[in-house]
Amino acid sequence: MSKDVALVTGASGALGASIAKLLDSKGFRVALHYSGNEDGARKVQAELTNQSTVVRADVGDWDSVRTMVDQVTEELGRVSVLVNSGAIRRDGLMATQSVEDWQATIQTNLIGTFHTCRAVAAGMLSQRWGRIINVVSPAGIIGSRGQTAYSASKAGVIGFTRSLALECGKRNVTVNALSPGFMETKLTGEVPDEIRKGFLDRTAVRRFGTPDEIAEGVGLLVDAGYMTGQVLSIDGGLSIS
Repeated sequence: MSKDVALVTGASGALGASIAKLLDSKGFRVALHYSGNEDGARKVQAELTNQSTVVRADVGDWDSVRTMVDQVTEELGRVSVLVNSGAIRRDGLMATQSVEDWQATIQTNLIGTFHTCRAVAAGMLSQRWGRIINVVSPAGIIGSRGQTAYSASKAGVIGFTRSLALECGKRNVTVNALSPGFMETKLTGEVPDEIRKGFLDRTAVRRFGTPDEIAEGVGLLVDAGYMTGQVLSIDGGLSIS
């Protein structure tokens, strides 16, 4: 039984990189997924100590995901931990937002999560051990103006996580969601200053988090064998305001 191979999607991003490094420190062999930033993924790989590999896929495309998982299995072994941290965000008021942007957000964030889970779940169930961790957002819990597509995609992932947990629990495969607060990353750096201030004012600790702080939640969820179907919020109190 393999319990030491982890696949992290969006590993070239700030949060994905921190998650990959944390799993590496726990002894996992890590597959680092990227969609467009290979250099970023390679830089993360250079900081890992254990065996690792860099893989590319469009998570919104089923065939691409299957090919990626086959590559990981061949190079590292069967995936026992999956962390879905890759996402896109295309903001805009629903009344004027393009249909294409709305659909692309759902395709990547929600359907992409289904694709990666579908590709690794059978292996986890057959070996009777696995951990699936889906990164969501406070926007999927409390809503956010100008983010109907992003909020809908993340709320969908929360519902998907809870239902999949019920399907997998008896085989010792846990499925949880991790909801980060506002972080200083490339993705959040595009948010207008007034919105950033609004998030800060609603955060109980009155500061933004770091990717390393959020990644600590992945370590907890990997170790917590009796926790499944839950949303772990590490957001400085944003979701309770």
